[in-house]
Amino acid sequence: MKIKLTWVPNTLTLGNLTLGFVSMLVASEAMKSNPKCHEMYALSGVLIILAALFDGFDGMAARALNATSELGADLDSLADLTTFGIAPGFLTYKMFLEELKVDLFFSADPFPIGMLIAALYPCCAAFRLARFNVAHDPKSFLGLPSPVAGVVVGFFPIVLHYNQVPVSWITIFFSISALLMVSTIKYSKPQVAMRGLFSWKKVAIALGGLTILLALVSAHLWPWFLYGMVFFYIFSGLVAFVINAIQEI
Repeated sequence: MKIKLTWVPNTLTLGNLTLGFVSMLVASEAMKSNPKCHEMYALSGVLIILAALFDGFDGMAARALNATSELGADLDSLADLTTFGIAPGFLTYKMFLEELKVDLFFSADPFPIGMLIAALYPCCAAFRLARFNVAHDPKSFLGLPSPVAGVVVGFFPIVLHYNQVPVSWITIFFSISALLMVSTIKYSKPQVAMRGLFSWKKVAIALGGLTILLALVSAHLWPWFLYGMVFFYIFSGLVAFVINAIQEI
């Protein structure tokens, strides 16, 4: 039965990879001379966010069906590298970094340094995923999880317009998000944290969160609500890291 059911989580994983690939195709078709250019960037970001849901569901399905396998684990890493490493780097390059060039060699054609900055994301994601496959703590993540880092970039075109934010700010924020993936900062696993709660508390939290989300959806503020949750998760790891560092002094 275990062999027969492995196709379920593997199919979800391939759905994750497919959405990441399509996200890159959509972003590649966006031309800034087109009035609907930003809508295509936003669609590309939404596809990355949807892929994160597939990434969460494939693990849940594998555990629920007792259908975990080494093939599935390797496939998941490859899909995550595509969707949360390569796709976010490509999207950010197309939106902000494509025109970032410097004259390094005194030539007529400036060097496209934006390409090197964009490459930081897939490089950091690859390193983080490889490190996770070699050794990982069942209770926490070492470094920012690549799906969270991918979602951070996926929200860029949803909450920001590509010509409203200075490229320098985006470059700094983008680089910090990438480097957090390869950092030694520990981030909690939400599924582990929820195991210690009673079932009625889980229901209350879920209903409360759903109520707030529905209220914000009606006010067209849901992207900021979700982005706030992502930032809270990121800063929770940073705060815990600083506290631990102070205690060790």
